[in-house]
Amino acid sequence: YGEPSNLQRQVLFDEDDARECLPKAEAARRHLARVNSGVQVSAQIADLTPRAVEALVGDADIVLDCTDNFETRYLINDLCVRDGRPWIYAAAVGAYAATMNILPRTVRSNPSFEPTACLACIFPASPAGTVETCDTAGILSTAVNFAASIQVTETLKFLTGQARSMRRTLLAYDVWTGERSEVAAGAPRTDCDVCGLRRFRALAGEGRAPITLCGRNAVQIHEHARPVDLAALARRLEPLGEVRANGLLLRFRTAPYTLTVFPDGRALIQGTT
Repeated sequence: YGEPSNLQRQVLFDEDDARECLPKAEAARRHLARVNSGVQVSAQIADLTPRAVEALVGDADIVLDCTDNFETRYLINDLCVRDGRPWIYAAAVGAYAATMNILPRTVRSNPSFEPTACLACIFPASPAGTVETCDTAGILSTAVNFAASIQVTETLKFLTGQARSMRRTLLAYDVWTGERSEVAAGAPRTDCDVCGLRRFRALAGEGRAPITLCGRNAVQIHEHARPVDLAALARRLEPLGEVRANGLLLRFRTAPYTLTVFPDGRALIQGTT
């Protein structure tokens, strides 16, 4: 959901949305509808899990990654490589931005070009050691805009039938220092677990934890296929602390904790690890 701390780096929701605890997807849908009523936007307030990913991605011609963790990106990579669907990786932290086009074999809409490396070719495992996050380093809005601009431009190339012009490197750029690097990603690795050996472990849900860290001093509990009656839950919690519910989520505060519950059973708990 949208929080005031997010406002400096995006334009798809505002202070009113943050005060209402409006989910980001729904806030974005409403704002985009006001910008252009002729564009159809579908907001899905859901966690991207192995069970839900196929339904959420649907028949999209191309997928743009705007996620914040490698667990989810590996899941996107598995699905898109399996189905021959292009997707574009993007990341931003501090002043650093990175993006890479992934064009799997047998791309459905345009099979007339050579495939690229997939995410697992470049990152066989999640980066280990001390890695900066949005909580430790923040995110400069211009880094986000840089990554998004490159990502959207590459998408336009694909959608207009000019996929041969799409970049075939992992591009990294620091908008503060001007440092830039590119890693060749023009060909898949034959020994890659995903696009070479076609082992889709993330899609199978292997190693997925039921509870994961979600930002600083917060965790997410992945509870699915267990709908929650938010109105009934609000009535039970009201005697115990501050409750705000808008039909799309419920937020409960009792110091030092904040609990956010979504209708599908997913929960965020802030104030604990």
